[in-house]
Amino acid sequence: MNPTITAFESSPDRGRGLARDMRVRWALEEAGQPYEVRLVSFSAMKEPAHLALHPFGQIPTYEEGDLVLFESGAIVLHIAEHHAGLLPDEANARARAIAWMFAAVNTVETPILDLQTAKFAEGDKPWAEQRLPIVMDRIRDRLKQLSARLGDAAWLDGAFSAGDLMMVGVLLRLKASGLLDECPNVAAYVARGEARPAFKRAFAAQLAVFTGQPLTS
Repeated sequence: MNPTITAFESSPDRGRGLARDMRVRWALEEAGQPYEVRLVSFSAMKEPAHLALHPFGQIPTYEEGDLVLFESGAIVLHIAEHHAGLLPDEANARARAIAWMFAAVNTVETPILDLQTAKFAEGDKPWAEQRLPIVMDRIRDRLKQLSARLGDAAWLDGAFSAGDLMMVGVLLRLKASGLLDECPNVAAYVARGEARPAFKRAFAAQLAVFTGQPLTS
């Protein structure tokens, strides 16, 4: 039985790869694992049936037999641990890849989400104009640190891994801000992720929900 994930029935980004089901779709595509998608509305996410899958009423969720998971990072880790290609075989390299997964969602994504909050949820507050530059500078600090560590390498630690998948998935949220352009090697790193065939398949599948266009092989 193929796993089933949940995704937005209607998403603010209209399927541009920013909703977190994109990370799970990408991991499944990298693994060559077919999957099913159940679309949920914002109202349905607050209903008991969905809350039984995700206690915080969000997406994505992952169902595979008796296993139910929530949180995109945890789902990607589960996929990576059960399919070849997303985690190195060598123990120390494997541990480092997992560390990068945590870094993506804890250290790098946190200030990026603050930027979205500052712009869209707090943009009308009297102090928003003063706060926004502070938030952007925090992101710049993280990008500079990431840039220094990445250097001229293609990926974070040797071959592409789930750590890169999660990091690129997080950094995609910055494309419209222009902040990525301030660190050319990080911008190129994101572009390499987007160029992977598995990413393209996942992106097309997510976008098709909103365009109504059938997927082509």
